[in-house]
Amino acid sequence: MCRNIKTLFNFDPPVTEPEVRGASLQFVRKITGFNKPSKANEPAFLAAVEEIAAVSNRLLRSLETSAPPKNREEEATKAKARAAERFGA
Repeated sequence: MCRNIKTLFNFDPPVTEPEVRGASLQFVRKITGFNKPSKANEPAFLAAVEEIAAVSNRLLRSLETSAPPKNREEEATKAKARAAERFGA
């Protein structure tokens, strides 16, 4: 599951709310072991996703770097090349 969590810092264009929420959802799924929580656990599960998304947004806004922003398309191409090399696709 966590393999789907992507680096979100220092990209042009900057990270979006849905991307942060998606990473937060994947994180909560991983640590709980739930892909979809039961009705009894759903409020706690969704609250955790929202809290982690809020903390992640604050973290990303507070970080600084002197490195130039990365290009999303270039990074995706590099990741695909690494996967092809690793898995022989």
